[in-house]
Amino acid sequence: MTANLATEAVQIPVWADVLAISIGSAQGAAFTANCRERRIDILGVCILGTIAGLGGSVLRDVQLGVVPVMLTNNAYLIAALVAALIGMLAQRLFARVDTAILVLDAVSVGLYVAIGVTKALWLGFPPVPSVFVGVAAGVGGSALRDVILGSRVVLLEVGTLYAVAALAGALGLLAALAAGLPAALAALVCVLTTTVTRVLALVFGWTLPEQRPLTRAALPPIRVRRR
Repeated sequence: MTANLATEAVQIPVWADVLAISIGSAQGAAFTANCRERRIDILGVCILGTIAGLGGSVLRDVQLGVVPVMLTNNAYLIAALVAALIGMLAQRLFARVDTAILVLDAVSVGLYVAIGVTKALWLGFPPVPSVFVGVAAGVGGSALRDVILGSRVVLLEVGTLYAVAALAGALGLLAALAAGLPAALAALVCVLTTTVTRVLALVFGWTLPEQRPLTRAALPPIRVRRR
């Protein structure tokens, strides 16, 4: 199964990777610029935006044991920097169209997942580890941004369903490839599944159950009579 999937997954267009990086960088810079909890200068906003855009691809390639793609072509770093500048300069515009930014963010996650899964399959990884690589690539950029920023990690909060949407997209991609769809259409299924899952979760307030102790409620202390 892995070999058949990998045959279709080998063709990963550069523009798709650049598009994912650009959207991630723009959204990351706009998010950082709107962060009122920290006083961040222009350079800091650009750096964090670039990290948000490139973080997923670097995490993906490190897991796969290959040279990060950002180091193999000038287009990746240039696109990330330009997109981060645009995101910073259009901060107020992005704040007014928050819904559109959330959709773009979900699209970016879907693109990262699709590229991560297909690249892992091409390198010969089994489907389950490939899904793990794709999900980690999809959510890695935003998580790295939040950690460096020193703010709450959105990925870990109740109600975000970031990882769930990424996992749904990855499984949709595997199902599409197994059904014989071309890699491009399978990637489109992944992006649409991720985006729709994320948007519907926000619209209808879908959440995973919050962690609760599995033990019974503490019993009242036993009083021992002293003689």
